[in-house]
Amino acid sequence: MARPAWLSPKVARVEVLGGLVVALALIPEAISFSIIAGVDPRVGLCASFTMAVVISIVGGRPAMISAATGAIALVVAPLAREYGFGYLIATVILGGLIQILLGALGVAKLMRFVPRSVMVGFVNALAILIFLAQLPSLIDVPWPVYPLFAGGLLLMVFLPRLTKVVPAPLISIVVLTALTIGAGITVPTVGDKGALPSSLPVPGVPDVPFTMNTLTLLAPYAIAFALVGLMESMMTAQLVDDITDTPSSKTREAIGQGIANVVTGIFGGMGGCAMIGQTMINVRTAGSRTRLSTFLAGTFLIILCIVFGPLVSRIPMAALVAVMVLVAFGTFDWHSIAPATLKRMPAGEITVMVITVAVVVATSNLAIGVVVGTITAMVIFARRVARLLDVTAAVDPDGNQVVYAVTGELFFASSNDLVSRFDYAGDPAHVVLDLTDAHIWDASTVAALDAITTKYAARGKTVEIVGLNSPSARMHGRLTGELTAH
Repeated sequence: MARPAWLSPKVARVEVLGGLVVALALIPEAISFSIIAGVDPRVGLCASFTMAVVISIVGGRPAMISAATGAIALVVAPLAREYGFGYLIATVILGGLIQILLGALGVAKLMRFVPRSVMVGFVNALAILIFLAQLPSLIDVPWPVYPLFAGGLLLMVFLPRLTKVVPAPLISIVVLTALTIGAGITVPTVGDKGALPSSLPVPGVPDVPFTMNTLTLLAPYAIAFALVGLMESMMTAQLVDDITDTPSSKTREAIGQGIANVVTGIFGGMGGCAMIGQTMINVRTAGSRTRLSTFLAGTFLIILCIVFGPLVSRIPMAALVAVMVLVAFGTFDWHSIAPATLKRMPAGEITVMVITVAVVVATSNLAIGVVVGTITAMVIFARRVARLLDVTAAVDPDGNQVVYAVTGELFFASSNDLVSRFDYAGDPAHVVLDLTDAHIWDASTVAALDAITTKYAARGKTVEIVGLNSPSARMHGRLTGELTAH
């Protein structure tokens, strides 16, 4: 049995330091998302702890960070506000069970239908959202925040040129915290965001009536919870696959997200999914590659809150904001908007990328943006392929027969136009449709061919269809004459 990579001292050092930096970055984020969800900040922090620890064991993508997220907070906020905390916890558990079911049914395989232009739009939109989320911490704040923020950026940009033994974000956080405490500088701190947990979370049962009415109430929120969480997690996992050039099991990740959310709900957390910002810190900035960093991110988070709470509370927000701004800058795919790239890229691809970014930024919901972008890409693709349809006619010298050669992919977008490409009145008595260079994809095409045959038959003319490949012949044979009422 091969020894786990994280047992290597060199790898372990990277993973430990990466986990520590991520834990520090998780604290203000989890508190902010708790506020969005309308729950106590400790609920989000405990959720981040359980999500990270559980997903490190059962997840499919090593080094990816899962914790309480803004997208999940937006889904559960209306329920928590109107019905209370117990219903939120019940939704988290039910949503986790739905994720397990969807994972077992193979929903992760749908990732192959997400085009590259949507993926690029997803990444760029995520970078913009990460940046925008930092702006409130830089507006209407004491003036020392700005030099601290600038100093943090400078440290993280130039320190790696001197040494990479310790992640630059960790050094930056330690230096700025020591400076503010030592010099007595008064700036917003992590403690200003909310109280930190003082003990480990304990398991329990949600305080809701176990009735069909409750299930009916929770189901829409739980389904939205499950879909949003899986969408963000699958997209983030794919991004990490690309960055690390290593594959991961999306099915295991989907099931793992469900298990982590069920456990999180049992322990009173608000649920979560993959976090792109913290994942980028862990994978790209710290260089982590194994499950150890994810496990330690959750472990360090709870230790920092319980054991070092008073010290962690004094970390200036400027230090963490600087880290996240640099993450946003590094996450954005600048090559995708370079003039040379835009000049070569097809207009449809650019349109899909822009629409994905616009929808995500407008709704602050990555799942909606990905769905809209994917649908747009499919529509553009369908229109592009439909235009490739070509029909050419050749009349025999004796004038008794005409052969129509049909070239292209025949599906709903192209076959609807196919019916209008024939001279029903002027053609001779025998018409041949040669589909040697075509392929039938759907029932719409079979219906179109039936309509063509019917139009010729109404004029006393016969139609012979030839050249069908095996799949097309099977579909045509099975459906012809069965698609309209007799």
